[in-house]
Amino acid sequence: MTSSWPRPLLFLDVDGPLIPFGGTDYPVASAEGHPLLARLDPSHGPRLLALPCDLVWATTWGDEANEVIAPRIGLPRLPVADWPEPSEDEGRGGLHWKTRPLLARAAGRPFAWVDDEITPADRAWAATHHPAPVLLHRVEPRTGLTPDDFAVLARWLGAVVVC
Repeated sequence: MTSSWPRPLLFLDVDGPLIPFGGTDYPVASAEGHPLLARLDPSHGPRLLALPCDLVWATTWGDEANEVIAPRIGLPRLPVADWPEPSEDEGRGGLHWKTRPLLARAAGRPFAWVDDEITPADRAWAATHHPAPVLLHRVEPRTGLTPDDFAVLARWLGAVVVC
């Protein structure tokens, strides 16, 4: 059975999901560039590419994610979500400032969003305002993406692609 939905998007944050903030068992960063880049896991790129979705950077790194992060984890250049200028209603009701722009970027397509700052308010808003299936998956920033996170994404994306 094939899906009646277009191929899902996966919006991917960098700080927290790909560059964990916690722990002390990471390699020592070189003096070159960002001090936390040594925390990137090169296995994440192939695992992300194996998911049945179109990857999009959803990070304040912007296109710099293509220059700095992608080559280190084996990803090609990815599209980058654009962020509007901050507005007065930013953060109102506990809504993350990325939520509305990502729903607009998805334009009715199914999508998953991987971030360390997703809240129940974001999930509720997306469920109410997005017509297609959506998964807002919060990653623990101390550990970053784990095999369990990849399993959740694979199950959800697999269900969307075959429904």
